[in-house]
Amino acid sequence: MPTILQIEDNHANKILVERVLAPYNYHLLHAFDGETGVSMAIEEKPDLILVDMGLPDVDGQTVVTLLRQIPDMKDIPIVAVTAWPPEKAMEIAQRYGCNGCITKPIDIRAFPAQVASYLEKKLT
Repeated sequence: MPTILQIEDNHANKILVERVLAPYNYHLLHAFDGETGVSMAIEEKPDLILVDMGLPDVDGQTVVTLLRQIPDMKDIPIVAVTAWPPEKAMEIAQRYGCNGCITKPIDIRAFPAQVASYLEKKLT
């Protein structure tokens, strides 16, 4: 069962992702801030990390930068999840080493397929 770590400070967004992915066979982990998210990623070694770019303690770019410096994290897909305008979001995501970007509000019909595509890339 693939493990997904969601690093997201907004409780409503956390619940939305849980509900949208509930029908799928994923083990979901959650961190409300960047520091906890980095620690959980190191401990759990998830198959995918979804990171909000606007976190309360450190920004998502810093979280991604920290994770990309850890050898065990180099092959784990990291996807930015942000309310930034799509063009800016993709630019920032690529600059900081994300494998992709999903903009908020998430499209609940497309989201499961987006998540699956990043997991498939890791498994191949």
